[in-house]
Amino acid sequence: MKVTLSALNTSESSFTPLVVIELAQDVKEETKEWLKNRIIAKKKDGDNNDDFLTMAECQFIIKHELENLRAKDEKMIPGYPQAKLYPGKSLLRRLLTSGIVIQVFPLHDNEALKKLEDTWYTRFALKYQPIDSIRGYFGETIALYFGFLEYFTFALIPMAVIGLPYYLFVWEDYDKYVIFASFNLIWSTVILEVWKRGCADMTYRWGTLLMKRKFEEPRPGFHGVLGINPITGKEEPLYPSYKRQLRIYLVSLPFVCLCLYFSLYVMMIYFDLEVWALGLHENSGSEWTSVLLYVPSIIYAIVIEIMNRLYRYAAEFLTSWENHRLESAYQNHLILKVLVFNFLNCFASLFYIAFVLKDMKLLRQSLATLLITSQILNQIVESLLPYWLQRKHGVRVKRKMQALKADIDATLHEQVILEKEMGTYLGTFDDYLELFLQFGYVSLFSCVYPLAAAFAVLNNFTEVNSDALKMCRVFKRPFSEPSANIGVWQLAFETMSVISVVTNCALIGMSPQVNAIFPESKADLILIVVAVEHALLALKFILAFAIPDKPRHIQMKLARLEFESLEALKQQQMKLVTENLKEEPKESGKEKAT
Repeated sequence: MKVTLSALNTSESSFTPLVVIELAQDVKEETKEWLKNRIIAKKKDGDNNDDFLTMAECQFIIKHELENLRAKDEKMIPGYPQAKLYPGKSLLRRLLTSGIVIQVFPLHDNEALKKLEDTWYTRFALKYQPIDSIRGYFGETIALYFGFLEYFTFALIPMAVIGLPYYLFVWEDYDKYVIFASFNLIWSTVILEVWKRGCADMTYRWGTLLMKRKFEEPRPGFHGVLGINPITGKEEPLYPSYKRQLRIYLVSLPFVCLCLYFSLYVMMIYFDLEVWALGLHENSGSEWTSVLLYVPSIIYAIVIEIMNRLYRYAAEFLTSWENHRLESAYQNHLILKVLVFNFLNCFASLFYIAFVLKDMKLLRQSLATLLITSQILNQIVESLLPYWLQRKHGVRVKRKMQALKADIDATLHEQVILEKEMGTYLGTFDDYLELFLQFGYVSLFSCVYPLAAAFAVLNNFTEVNSDALKMCRVFKRPFSEPSANIGVWQLAFETMSVISVVTNCALIGMSPQVNAIFPESKADLILIVVAVEHALLALKFILAFAIPDKPRHIQMKLARLEFESLEALKQQQMKLVTENLKEEPKESGKEKAT
């Protein structure tokens, strides 16, 4: 690798490496030559756009071109007869699965990264994040995640401020949680609607607000018979949709149901442990048995995290096997699978305690333990452990580089060696999932445990810095992805807010304060609670309709943009008509002369 880098440096002093393709050590020369020719054949002549495109955008274009290299007439990869190809097969994916290409990743820009770090997380202070700078370096998708994380953290502050005195002064008086639950209902609706407006403002500024996914390219993992797309007229793999539906309903759906059943089975084991710990405490009454009361919840929280991660791998395999054509469809099906399991796995025990056992003290204890334990585990697994491992690896690389004789490309060589061993950032999926579960803990049951929002705020303030650290120093630089919004996660959060309305209405109906109004007629109480729940849902949807998704000034700019586009189209049409009218007399004159 050092020889190659030196050659590049001497042949073109202004060369800036953007993307690294790491090949296996024993790759044959004919394979390297074939891959190089296929990449060069894809390249188009054009102007130098260094000043027009950011480094992240250039890397995204390279990734897009590499992923869309597909086999045509080749039957196999040259030099590797066992690596079969068929028309339409993604070459990059086949090279990766065959072990010929180890990985493809973009390089960090050390100078730009240092500037970003100085304004982002190196100096701990309560300040807004440099979202535009994050977008310029990592792309819109990651910038939107950090924008949402920041917004959600500030949106939690009112809940935390109200919940803190509620916890301190009226803790054991559960009658008072009617007021807190009512505020919760309005809060969960308004914050999501206001986020849509802020998101539209950011993406309009970045030029991705009107990005269309209707004509999205097939994802690299999509396979099928090479044919012509009847809409675009492009040559691409085709796969019958009925085969995909059969895979979803005959394999994926039963597997998900089986996993949900297993999750409920583990939950019942947890309740058996709770009964055992409570019985032991009642018999002995010592201090250590009072501590033991929290052990089942801590064990269950750890088991939940393990089950969530194991299920995630299975869900990814199944969704990939379903062979979805578009990346957006793949992500939607994966998110649906994971959200259903995570929701049941994390919240089923809380619903059981609240509405079957009707034990508010146990609900408070379980909610607090699950929330705090999951936050601690996420911080350790996602940031601290990878950072520690990366620091150890960085020290080893620097020692090796010092042992080698320095030459012109030593710095670049060290950077490539260091970054290729970094972990791969798998996208914002896990980060959004963590916020989604946190939103569930706060919006569903925080009226029973008012400190939930306060703990979430504290966690998120550290999460901003730990996530920034892992993006800049722990993981390889991810390829940027343009985005118009947070995608299906917006729908997921809105669905959770609807469930929170039903949950909080049920908790209000169970409160002693409300039950005292209807001491004899439980049927009247149920009817009134259902009526109030329907009224609140109606109010929620009215609020969602009344608050525009886009601010007024963005609507005006979009309308202006549409008007200017139509005017430009009219002028182009008028120009063509005028040119045609000028050509007609000349042609008629030629006919007369003839």
